[in-house]
Amino acid sequence: MSQGSSPAAAPALAVSGLGHRFGARAALSDVSITVERGRFVALLGPNGAGKTTLFSVVTRLYASQEGRVAIFGHGLDREPSRALARLGVVFQARTLDTDLTVEQNLMYHASLHGIARKAAKARIGVLLDRVGLSDRRGDKVRTLSGGQSRRIEIARSLVHHPSLLLLDEPTVGLDLESRADIVAIVRALVREEGLSVLWATHIFEEIAPEDDAVVLHKGRIIARGTAGGIGGADETLADAFRRLVAEPPKVAA
Repeated sequence: MSQGSSPAAAPALAVSGLGHRFGARAALSDVSITVERGRFVALLGPNGAGKTTLFSVVTRLYASQEGRVAIFGHGLDREPSRALARLGVVFQARTLDTDLTVEQNLMYHASLHGIARKAAKARIGVLLDRVGLSDRRGDKVRTLSGGQSRRIEIARSLVHHPSLLLLDEPTVGLDLESRADIVAIVRALVREEGLSVLWATHIFEEIAPEDDAVVLHKGRIIARGTAGGIGGADETLADAFRRLVAEPPKVAA
């Protein structure tokens, strides 16, 4: 998207030529990703590929060193507040306060966004219904299972009505049933509410053939297209991924 494009016509997320270094090491090199409105986009990559660094730049935890990030046409460089107001995030690390109740965690997040108490309570009720945990509203987070905690983190990320949701390896460490629950909740949000999603993962079972997909390896985009298209007719997505990130054989000296 050009600098002059209308926000009304802009994609949910436009990352253009992004670069980021830690000293001499390039964590991201010329990374460009687009998340169209109402789409579920899979960001695939092995550990150390740069997925978390990318999320950190998009959320402004790290200052952008090269390139541009725009959320619904609002550039992080020029309109950071307007851009981030449209964004919800579920980070890989667990960030709920386990000594607070579910409601207290969500109310605290709502207060950070300036949401009035009455409106926040109503919104929290809707979101807890959405993630199937209305009955745990008054329970302390430490009494929840890993999958339940993840569902509360998704609810928290949606308190301020974002239109774009970033999830960094949201199902890591969860059992099969909990993983399926998380995926189903997020896909329902895309389908029913038009939410735009960037879902970072290395678990191929979470990805549908029609999903847009980007493969990140050693800080560079090495493949993009639909998940089914990357794999092709004679190759699964998992097989294609392993081929794409395989190290070339070492030649003996």
